[in-house]
Amino acid sequence: MTTTQTIITTLLGAFFVFASSIKLLGWQKMIFSTQLAFFVKYGLNRKVMFAVGAIEFLAAMLILSPLMLDASLANTVSLFGYLALSAVSLGAIACHLWFDTWRDGVPAVVTLTLSVALLLQGL
Repeated sequence: MTTTQTIITTLLGAFFVFASSIKLLGWQKMIFSTQLAFFVKYGLNRKVMFAVGAIEFLAAMLILSPLMLDASLANTVSLFGYLALSAVSLGAIACHLWFDTWRDGVPAVVTLTLSVALLLQGL
């Protein structure tokens, strides 16, 4: 893994650990309320939000774990993580474009772009 890949992976991992922790635990009330309002607007409930948070957390752990694993296993593990983050980001983009404005989906476009770029580099 190059230095650039390591930096992007660390930033993506940190972002999704943070985002998932709010969805799972609701510890940051303002962000939690805002995210939950989006989910409700999309016809989804708290259980779905929790499930998305769980997927985000697992994916973040998968992409961060290669920084601590031996190289033979690291590539496979991280590919599954990047794939999961790409799927979550794509879902967020779809919901924002369908129900909101494109501006609400910009963070998801950034995370999708970074995830796909790292996924393709790992193939």
